[in-house]
Amino acid sequence: MIAWTIYSSFIGALLLALVPQANPRLARVLALLTASASLAIAVAGACAYSPAAGLTTVARYPWVPSLGIQYYLAVDGISIVMVLLTGIASVAGILFSWNIEHRVKEFFCFYLVLIGAVYGVFLSFDLFLFFVFYELAIVPKYFLIAIWGSTNREYGAMKLALYSFVGSAMILVVLLAAFVVSGGKTLDLAELAKFPFSPAFQMWALPVMFVGFAILAGLWPFHTWAPTGHVAAPTAASMLLAGVVMKLGAYGALRVAMTLFPLGLDNWGTKHLGFESWRDFFAVLALIGIVYGALVALVQKDFKFVIGYSSVSHMGFVLLGLMTVTQIGLSGAVLQMFSHGIIAGLLFAVVGRMVYERTHTRDLSELEKMRLFKAIPFAAFTFVVGGLASMGLPGFSGFVAELQVLIGAWRAFPTYAVIAGLGILIAVAYTIRTMSRAFFSGAPSPVSPSAISAAPSSENVPLLAPMSVPEFIGAGLLMLLALVVGLQPRLLLDLIGPALTSPLFANLFKGVGP
Repeated sequence: MIAWTIYSSFIGALLLALVPQANPRLARVLALLTASASLAIAVAGACAYSPAAGLTTVARYPWVPSLGIQYYLAVDGISIVMVLLTGIASVAGILFSWNIEHRVKEFFCFYLVLIGAVYGVFLSFDLFLFFVFYELAIVPKYFLIAIWGSTNREYGAMKLALYSFVGSAMILVVLLAAFVVSGGKTLDLAELAKFPFSPAFQMWALPVMFVGFAILAGLWPFHTWAPTGHVAAPTAASMLLAGVVMKLGAYGALRVAMTLFPLGLDNWGTKHLGFESWRDFFAVLALIGIVYGALVALVQKDFKFVIGYSSVSHMGFVLLGLMTVTQIGLSGAVLQMFSHGIIAGLLFAVVGRMVYERTHTRDLSELEKMRLFKAIPFAAFTFVVGGLASMGLPGFSGFVAELQVLIGAWRAFPTYAVIAGLGILIAVAYTIRTMSRAFFSGAPSPVSPSAISAAPSSENVPLLAPMSVPEFIGAGLLMLLALVVGLQPRLLLDLIGPALTSPLFANLFKGVGP
């Protein structure tokens, strides 16, 4: 059934294209029903999946037999977790986009195409099919930002598209080389992972493909598209960019680059610029991303830029976890993908939908005059919960994920683990600073008339629109999930752990791991 997460999304997009432009409510309801159906299928698939079964085929048919290309869908524990994340993020994004009025059916049509492509990436185990879905996800991202975005939307959309296409070109070059070197018979990931690519080939193929994927994961210094894209995107697109699309890059780096070319992470035999391997090099870049993203978030004046750079920092933990090449580090990286997807989606929903749509400003100096904890208390409460989860408070999903990454980093790079811990301390600082300025400023100064449409009350509290039912449902769903996974991480770790011990990753741990 889980293949229907893909099909239902594309069918929903097709049906939306037939909806009359004059009936936006029908478009919203149809989009929500489609995303909810896909989420229900994902949950049913996760419940039916047995971790002991390992890699399980979902669909397998010849596509281009002369080149050995197949329509091959399969799942393991990692895929299941990512599919669940996609379903949750898609439903929440639609709930927080209920107020869209401009070209409603086109918005949700592009949205569902993007969701269907993301499902396809997570379920594809033929690398040609994987690449088709990966590329398909780029097109709707561009239009969602360019048409429905806000600040510098054309620039943000084009920058995201260009970075994505450059990364895709790097990936394609290595895929074609691997196909030719392996004999040109198949692009089945499981079969290619068994082929003995030479160490010399893997030494150049690994970094090229890893960077190609990691660009989309926000790897420093290729991260600059992320804050710009997040700020320019509409709320639902921001939630998907941070919550799901950035995970495509990290997932591809683990699933494809590290699986096919594990020897590319081995030591070079000599030091170059202080590095002994690509593993050391990428771990340092991940570490820079953690600290740099946190420091830049600490000085931002735009509310949404704070969350944008926070995403770069938190994705650094994912990439650092991958470079530990330990069971606990990789488990933490995958769990961090899920956790950050939920938490970042929640924070972007607060900034873009709850605050900006009501106050028409993201300037923290303007927001701190508005006493928003009284004007929109549910938004303040939601941001506090999301902020605590983001900074890694025990009891939330972020704590378990980052703890596992730090333990894995301590085993592989003890010094790096200490520096990464500094990034968490800075995260506490920028979260409290932003929380205080945006919601809990005690300054009773008059509210700027240009910042709000309604007049201030006698207590200098602006009269803003109350929270809508979709906002309550969407925020409640994300907060509940962050708490449930934090209290019961085994719900996901019992899926992730067996997948990492499968034959697919055997060569990775044999070559580099302990």
